[in-house]
Amino acid sequence: MSRQTTLSDVAAQRTLTECADTTKRDNTPTTERALLDRTKAHAADVAAEHFPDLPIEAIAWEVSHRRQRSAGATKYDPSNGEITISLAWDAYDSQGWEQFSSTVRHELIHAWQFHEFGEADHGRTFDRWTDALDTTQYCKRFKTPTWWIVCEDCDGQLPRYRRSKVVKQPENYSCGNCGGSLRIEEAASE
Repeated sequence: MSRQTTLSDVAAQRTLTECADTTKRDNTPTTERALLDRTKAHAADVAAEHFPDLPIEAIAWEVSHRRQRSAGATKYDPSNGEITISLAWDAYDSQGWEQFSSTVRHELIHAWQFHEFGEADHGRTFDRWTDALDTTQYCKRFKTPTWWIVCEDCDGQLPRYRRSKVVKQPENYSCGNCGGSLRIEEAASE
């Protein structure tokens, strides 16, 4: 006796097909929605173990296609306590999930700091969590800058992605480390 296909069977199959299209076979997200779903699940697991008082379900998550300097950013609105974590698609795309998940844990530390203290930084409070969460204080560069600001005296370098005032007129600025003169170099193309 053959089983009759119902409307709910068709809907379930469509949902399974749609879900299959959002990740590669190795469970790597290929869409923003899939990335956010995996990110939220990862963050919930980390928070349950390390930050049980952090209301993880109240955090707003977003993907940015503009972010170039940092792989993620955590914003806090003190008027209502809302925390938003923005993640760079380009960072995920160039790093892959394993390295990018470190960014998620990094931003989760900032979310916890905002929740607990109303402010966040990379100081001692942050540093005490980096080993436990297998993350770092700063993210690895994922995009080649357009220019480098170079100190003539100490050879210090700072990346720049936009034509800022210092890029336009380096002679009006000096090195923050040693006070030396600055020059601008175009970054080599990849």
